[in-house]
Amino acid sequence: MPDSIDTLRHSKIQHGAENDRIYLMHLDPRALPEILSDLDLLAEKNRYGKIFAKVPDPFTREFQTQGYRIEARVPGFFKGETPAAFLAKYFKTERQLEPKADLAEQVLAAARLKADSADVNKVPFNFRLAEVNDAMEIADVYREVFKTYPFPIHNPRYIAKTMQENFLYFTLWENESLVAVASCEMDYSEKNVEMTDFATRPKYRGQGTAVYLLERMDQMMPQHGMKTAFTIARSYSFGMNITFAKLGYEYGGTLTQNTNIAGSLESMNVWYKPLPDLVSSLGRDVITKTQLNLSYT
Repeated sequence: MPDSIDTLRHSKIQHGAENDRIYLMHLDPRALPEILSDLDLLAEKNRYGKIFAKVPDPFTREFQTQGYRIEARVPGFFKGETPAAFLAKYFKTERQLEPKADLAEQVLAAARLKADSADVNKVPFNFRLAEVNDAMEIADVYREVFKTYPFPIHNPRYIAKTMQENFLYFTLWENESLVAVASCEMDYSEKNVEMTDFATRPKYRGQGTAVYLLERMDQMMPQHGMKTAFTIARSYSFGMNITFAKLGYEYGGTLTQNTNIAGSLESMNVWYKPLPDLVSSLGRDVITKTQLNLSYT
């Protein structure tokens, strides 16, 4: 069962047994300092192994005095100006240890060697922005690629709902068959966007689909007012880390044993990139949002 998303002192959190953590997704400054003890109590009550918090840099010190450590940082995360700190507090000793340190270092080294090396990328597939009636096909791809995931992307109602809110889904097709997908989760108020949910059907891998999609995403996001792009990528994935390095993203840090993805907890690398204040011609694509009354579980 996916972790639940709740409100705590006007702040947005996700928590549950699947990721064995609390994720403070959005901090309302009015919640401090009381929310710090609230988070501890919730973690202890449910025996979670970790609290993961994404907060504006000026509030970092308050978290550090309560046992949090900085695992990653993204400059200009909020409105292109204020940095974000990605903080962690551990409640289980084994949770804070990197189980595959050698592999994680090899992935980062390989990615850094490919920094800013992307060429003009072409793929033998048709690109388009997804529409609501593509939700079932998108969910099918995610079910094929990910045994588990931190959000309910296996559910087409969830996909359709996010399309009605703040997500754009970028897709590649071979005739009527969906080949690859990725999404942009846009925070309009803070002007940042998470480049996320990349998946390619196994038989189409090795053809540059992720690089192609990320290029299109980078080009379109300034049109939507986004100033900073970031991702939280699996730290053991050569392909995804190299993809972001190729497109000029900078490494911001590693979130240790942070996310249950593809069947087990994995550490995640944070990559970020300032976006230009330019209007891409790709940004003139228009999405027609069908108004649906959808619910999901």
